[in-house]
Parts: sequence; C-alpha cells; structure tokens
Amino acid sequence: MKTILTLLAALAACPATLPAAAFEPATSIAIAGDKFLINGVPTYRGRTWRGAVLEGLLPNLRMVQGVFDDRNPETVARWKYPDSGKWDRERNTREFIAAMPLWREHGLLAFTINFQGGSPEGYSRSQPWENSGFDAGGNLRKDYAERMERIVRQADRLGIVVILGYFYFGQDERLAGEEAVIRAVDNATRWVLDKGFTNVRIGVANECNNAKYDHAIIKQDRVHELIERVRSHQRGGRRLLVSTSFNGNTLPPDRVIKASDFVLLHGNGVSRPERIGEIVEQVRALPSYRPKPIVFNEDDHFDFDKPENNFIAATRARASWGYFDFRRKGEGFDEGYQSVPVNWGICSERKQGFFRLMKAIFVD
Repeated sequence: MKTILTLLAALAACPATLPAAAFEPATSIAIAGDKFLINGVPTYRGRTWRGAVLEGLLPNLRMVQGVFDDRNPETVARWKYPDSGKWDRERNTREFIAAMPLWREHGLLAFTINFQGGSPEGYSRSQPWENSGFDAGGNLRKDYAERMERIVRQADRLGIVVILGYFYFGQDERLAGEEAVIRAVDNATRWVLDKGFTNVRIGVANECNNAKYDHAIIKQDRVHELIERVRSHQRGGRRLLVSTSFNGNTLPPDRVIKASDFVLLHGNGVSRPERIGEIVEQVRALPSYRPKPIVFNEDDHFDFDKPENNFIAATRARASWGYFDFRRKGEGFDEGYQSVPVNWGICSERKQGFFRLMKAIFVD
C-alpha cells in the first residue's frame, strides 16, 4: 500500500508524465455515390423541399478567416476591431468558435476555412499582408495549427464538416518554391491524419486557375498532382477526401475531376440562377465524371428573399451550395464573413437572409 501511495503522490507532483487524453472523434464524413454521409448516414436523410431531394447534400458557408493573422507590421492595423482599435487573432478565433452552435441550429453542416485565408477585403488587386499557415519552407506554423485545431474540434462536437483549404492566390508566393509547396501539402495532410480528425475534407487550392498563383504545381494544369499527393497519405487505412476549386462559372478539366473525390465549383459571376443548374449538368456530362458530390463552396450572390436564387437553383440541381459573404464598400462591421475583422454572428440583414432560407429548406 505504501508503494502505491508513493507512486500516486509522484504522479500528482508531475502531472506532465500522465498521458494526454486521446481525441475521440464524434463526426465522420464519407461519400457514397453522389451523396455525403455523416457517421454513415446520408445528410438530411429522407428530406425534400418543394420537390427537391435534399438527402446527401452539404450546404456550406465560406468562413475562410477563422485563423486569420497578418505578419506584416505595415498592414496589420487595417484589421483593427472598431471597439478596441487593434487586431486580435485570438479574439477572432474565439468568437468564431462561439458562433458555431448558432450556425448549426439553422441546419448548417459544413464551412470552408483556409490556412491562407482569403482576401480580407473581399476582392483585392494586391495582397501586401501576410496571412499564411505555412512558413517559407512549407512547415505548418504552430500558432495557426493550434487555432485550427480548436475550430476543428468544436466542429466535430457539433456534427459539422470542415472543408479545409491549403492555398490561396496572393499568399502562395510566401512559399519559397515548388518543393516548399509539396512539403506544405504533406505537412498539412499529415497533421489532419495525425490529429485523428474524421470531419475534415480538403480543398487543395482556392481557384487554382486564377492567374495570380505563382507556383505552377498549384495551377490547373498540375494541381491534380497535389490532389493525388493528398490521397497518397493514409493512417490505419484511412485517407482524406480531397478536391480543388476553380474560378466562378468554370468547369474543372477532366484530369482534376478524375483525381477528385468530389467536384468543387464557384458561382461567382453567375448572375442567372438557371445557369447554376446548367453548370451542374455540364459537369455530369463530362467524360471523367462518375457519380460523386458536386459542391459550390463559394458564391457571392444572395437574393435570399426571392423565389429564385443561386442557392435554390443549386439545391434543385442536387448540388450543395456555399455562400460567400464579404463587406461591400461603405458597409459596417456586422457585414461580411470574409472581411476582417469579422463579426461571426448572424447579425446583418444579408446574413439573416441566408440563414432564414437555410433553415426553411433544411430544418423546418
């Protein structure tokens, strides 16, 4: 007994010697044909809306700035909060996490987030700020990884899927060369697998056919190499689902569709809702297409109060739709989920319009 008591006392005095609690995932994403499954069950199983079959869809929000920071001292003041007068990366992630249960209550099952974010201005001609989860050599920065882990864990608890992006044009040049890009893909993919996250799927690059990308291996002619590299990593026989996105109103080439587990599209530039359905049908008609989910994970159109809009058109075509919301010129802090600093709440008429329609289609 004395020996046992001595051992217990030693362990209490040195808690660092105790093994950390293993992460036990609660949410697992999978694909069966053209349907998404969460924990083995098709999303929105058996649900229809105005004749549209919703089973297997994954409506989503573009929330790419959840781990945003700026390492450029000359631009960081641009992102100051109106109430504090300064930028605060921890506050940004903390408030993101706090808002997630409310998104989930409205039926949301997925969001996109990116290790290199997106333009904090919505659209930008140049990007002098430095927001990259990777250093020049392709190593995953510890502070970005820690913030991302907190977000992914909260999503897992809530039953939410994370569409995790690696690269964003205007920031990819922060990587020193092609070997650094490859190293970044390997490091980020291993990180997800090593953490045991089962609610994460990968979008290698945001709009890989954007002319502003510096590295050829990220561009549309070679991005399939990175997709295949993500697929090559396994843990316990499990690998990550992966794809990449293209500019709005663009069809991915056959080699990318063939390599991808799902098809990522953007609706930017599509002003006619009927065109959304046309794009979906054109993808399904491509020689490389086999039944797999089709997902819009960026579209900057709304009109949520109208009988026809891009969200409804995509849903009717059995494609998942994702809303891209940024702060327009002259708008206040409450607007825009991509514009930094971000108010992550459902706090503007436009945000409320999206979530109202989201709830009407997928919950009520």
